[in-house]
Amino acid sequence: MNSPSAVKDLLSQSVAYSTDSGAAYLGDSRELLGELPANSIDLVVTSPPFELAHQKEYGDDWAEDDQDYQSWFLEFAEEVKRVLCEHGSFVIEIGGAFNKGEPSRSTYQFELLTKLTGDDVGFKLAQDFYWHNPAKLPSPAEWVNRRRIRASDAVTHIWWLAPNINAESATEPDEHPVPEADNRRVLIDYSESQQDLMEKGEYNAGERPSGHNISEEGFFTDSGGAIPDNLIAATNTGSQTHYDKMCKRAGLDKHPARFPKEIPEFFVKFLTPNPPYDDWDRGHLDKPVVLDIFGGSNITGKTAEELGRYWLAFEKDEKYLEASEVRFLSMMQVERKFNDTQHSLDEYTDDCDSDSEA
Repeated sequence: MNSPSAVKDLLSQSVAYSTDSGAAYLGDSRELLGELPANSIDLVVTSPPFELAHQKEYGDDWAEDDQDYQSWFLEFAEEVKRVLCEHGSFVIEIGGAFNKGEPSRSTYQFELLTKLTGDDVGFKLAQDFYWHNPAKLPSPAEWVNRRRIRASDAVTHIWWLAPNINAESATEPDEHPVPEADNRRVLIDYSESQQDLMEKGEYNAGERPSGHNISEEGFFTDSGGAIPDNLIAATNTGSQTHYDKMCKRAGLDKHPARFPKEIPEFFVKFLTPNPPYDDWDRGHLDKPVVLDIFGGSNITGKTAEELGRYWLAFEKDEKYLEASEVRFLSMMQVERKFNDTQHSLDEYTDDCDSDSEA
């Protein structure tokens, strides 16, 4: 896909594929990040390989580089901090693991967080989130299924980091916060009890034992929805999505560890402004740029494009990068590209259906 895209001008590398809103690149993210101008990216959302007791086929890059996990990841983080705008954010979904051979938990991700927010890099932890996957299979089987001495591990950590936090920003309605964030963009439906309360128009106001002072009319204000909490519940078990079906049809290797669309969707909405961008003057381009430095199946790029933002994706494994392109192609385009051995899509005009999962 060789469509004109403003984000392609940010790098001199050859593009693997692109759309009008974004571009994907094959290569080591450390090198690709080094080509980006400083202060050019508004949001980085990614899920790196995890340091697992039994490493999967796509992980263990740090061992190949003869490094420990923390030192390896910091090389990416330092470049991410350089390319982020002043108002930018770095969102990392990272799973935990049991130590090899015993029912105790590794602390590798917490050790990494300490380094990311310490003098090594200097990020600030804006907030921690959790992804709850209710369909995740119990593991490790030895401790959970066989001996029954541990509970099923169904959450991963999501860290929202920022290079700058200004507590004095956004004190006025027309001021922008640092980092950029607005929970009104991610409101959820009111609970049934809240809806009933708003309809009845009465409740017990006053001070609670917790010290909270509930005003006479506070719960009656309809703000368009409830403020979400920091738990994102979503499954990633779909097998009939556009991505799955097109990979199967074209004989492509699907990425084996894809996070659900709900994760990038939440953070892209939460941490970058919505269109239109007629008066957008905070970023490097004419609208926000979202980057995934471990692109995988490129659900981050696809989601950013659907939400009207620019996107960039970096991926070092050619087979996964090739498969990720099908997210942006219709069935007809996939048939022509992969079954007719054609590699340019300029001639194809049919649109791709929206993908609904990771």
